[in-house]
Amino acid sequence: MKSPVTGKEMVLARENRKLTFRKEEFEIVYHYYACTESGETFTSEQLDNLNMNQLYNQYRVKFNLPFPHKIKSIREKYDIPVSKMSEVLGFGANSYRNYEAGEVPSQSNARLIQLADDAHEFKKLLTLSNAYDGNAKNKIFRKLDSIIQEQNHLKQQLEIEGYLIDQKAVNSFTGYMQPDLAKFAEMVVFFTERLQPWKTKLNKLLFYADFGMFRNTIYSISGIQYQAISLGPVPYKFQSIFEYLANNDDVDVYYTNFPDGNIGEQFKPNANRKFNPKLFNELELETLEAVAERFKKTSTTEIIEMSHREKAWIENEKEKRIIDYKYSFDLI
Repeated sequence: MKSPVTGKEMVLARENRKLTFRKEEFEIVYHYYACTESGETFTSEQLDNLNMNQLYNQYRVKFNLPFPHKIKSIREKYDIPVSKMSEVLGFGANSYRNYEAGEVPSQSNARLIQLADDAHEFKKLLTLSNAYDGNAKNKIFRKLDSIIQEQNHLKQQLEIEGYLIDQKAVNSFTGYMQPDLAKFAEMVVFFTERLQPWKTKLNKLLFYADFGMFRNTIYSISGIQYQAISLGPVPYKFQSIFEYLANNDDVDVYYTNFPDGNIGEQFKPNANRKFNPKLFNELELETLEAVAERFKKTSTTEIIEMSHREKAWIENEKEKRIIDYKYSFDLI
């Protein structure tokens, strides 16, 4: 970005800064451009979004408010227009649309949205509202009954996923995204199709994709937590998750015995399993493509060495801590 004062390119800078939202103070990594000659500082629309979304997300975590992607997914689950969703919940006409777009709901409105996530409770709210009547209401009721039955069938599957990923925790350690095993599995399939990586390299590809996405948007792709271990950052419980994906035929894993006694695990595509891009938005797909292109010729040893230069690993490896996504701003 060029300085409006001198016309020369400015330096992108970051510093920890405290900002206030709804009388609550939070510390964020504040991004800005610095004009070295004039001493003036400036921001762009993109940087303003990065800064404010950090603030909003910390507020959401503190008061257990739903995030925009969750708010949208609740409505889409019932296949209801945003205007009707607002009407069912008793909001203003454009409120639900604004919440999906990033506006932070009040705590009272947030609780109603969270209540609506339960199909049983949403059915009660729909009964009390005048948003639908006649055949339209009956059609939605039939859909709700179908969703309730499906939820009962999925209970065992959700218990398995609950062991592999903590689906309740949404915070800076999940990149402010609801942990999504299906989406994470799709990331594994993507990198497996493109690069057929060894397990250690795959762990780093996933790390750079999730953290790279967060650096640009303040949201990760998968919501998966990452841990710092001796070989670099890895998805938390990666062994169990990879075994689950292999048993589910999402990928094939081939084992190789090396002369030093170690066993290597190489991920290769399953003939009956193709990558599904529909789970990702355009920027997420661009991020996956960029990571695959960046590291396609990088060996496992080289990507380990690179990850060992990352602040995210250096400051967390000794105690094998879960890595805060705020370290994305320091990625090499």
